[in-house]
Amino acid sequence: MKPGRLIAVVGPSGVGKDSVMRGINDVLPQTHLVRRVITRAPGLGGEVYDPVTAPQFHAMAENGAFVVHWGAHGLYYGIPVSVRYQLNRGIDCLANFSRKALTAGADAFADFLVLNITAKPETLASRLAARDRETPEEIERRLAQAATPLPKGLKFITLSNDGDLSQTVARAVSVLQPASV
Repeated sequence: MKPGRLIAVVGPSGVGKDSVMRGINDVLPQTHLVRRVITRAPGLGGEVYDPVTAPQFHAMAENGAFVVHWGAHGLYYGIPVSVRYQLNRGIDCLANFSRKALTAGADAFADFLVLNITAKPETLASRLAARDRETPEEIERRLAQAATPLPKGLKFITLSNDGDLSQTVARAVSVLQPASV
């Protein structure tokens, strides 16, 4: 059996990564949504995640609980080793990733694809303001980071999510779904 792909979904804050991932999973239920471990308080919306404290996270990292982990925006994020079980069963896995962790992800997973989701700055600013989690200064910092390029040498697909979510999901599914033979 051919192992599954780890599809690292990246893009700036507010681009709709979690919404696109859920949409892909709704259309392709055979994909697996990776549940990240995050040092974030529980129940803050967006993705479904496993909340832990920073000391718990660091202990987990030291004990090999993550295939890849990183820090960003004052939080820590980890992709649990349990993802390997799904991949070994031939299941494609969608994981919300950070651009700064992509090289480590490419090193860790044999079949690694980046789904780079983009949107215009005005779209991002509107979405960030609507979610009401960041101050105006934090939104400005996040918008400034939106243009950070992907590391070189990665296999990636770029999709715009400025319009209707269902259209973005349909385009994503068409490029991710294995070709029919």
